[in-house]
Amino acid sequence: MMKNLLAIVLTLCTLAAFAQHEDNSIERKGFVFGIGMGGGVVSMSDSYQEVAFEQAQGGISLPNLKLGWMVNERLAILATFPGMIYEYEGKDRSFEAIMPSVQYWFKDRWWVNGGFGLAMDFPAFYEVDDFKDEDWNFGCAVALSSGYELVQKRKFALDLQSKLHLGRVFLDHDAHRDGVAFTIGIGFNWY
Repeated sequence: MMKNLLAIVLTLCTLAAFAQHEDNSIERKGFVFGIGMGGGVVSMSDSYQEVAFEQAQGGISLPNLKLGWMVNERLAILATFPGMIYEYEGKDRSFEAIMPSVQYWFKDRWWVNGGFGLAMDFPAFYEVDDFKDEDWNFGCAVALSSGYELVQKRKFALDLQSKLHLGRVFLDHDAHRDGVAFTIGIGFNWY
C-alpha cells in the first residue's frame, strides 16, 4: 500500500511541475465541493478493553467529502464527512463523522481545516444484510486537516492532504468506543 501511495504522490508532484508554466490563477468564490481519497491508519478501542488502542489497522479512506461556501477568497465554511473502514470481530465497520468546519488558506496553496460534530460507527454498507439488525453508534468527533494545492486551475484544485480524525461513540450499558484515524491522500476540489 505504501508503494502505491508513494507512486501517487510522485505522479502528483510531476503534474504540479508541468502545471507551473500555465496560468494558475484560481478563483475561490461561491459553492465549494470536494472529494478526497487516500490511505492511512485507524485505531479503535472499547471502554471495556483492558488495553486501549493496542491494535492499529491500515486501510483506505474513500470518499471524504466536503460541501460549503466561500466566505471570501481565503475562508470557507464547510460540512465535512471524514471516514475510514476498520475491521471488528471479522467484519468491516465504518468510523465516520459529519461535522461543520472552517477552512482557511494561510498561503495561496496551503490550507488548514478544522471542525467538530457527530461521530458515527456503523457496519460497512457491503457487510449489511438487514439494516435493522445492525449496531449503529453515535457520539462526538473532531478533525483537523491540512493540504497543499499541487495543481490550481481557475475553478479547480488538486491537493495533497492529511487528516487527523478523533471520535467517541456511545455503546449500550454505559460503554463507549474511541477511534483515531490519520490519513494521507489526494483531494479534487471545485470552487
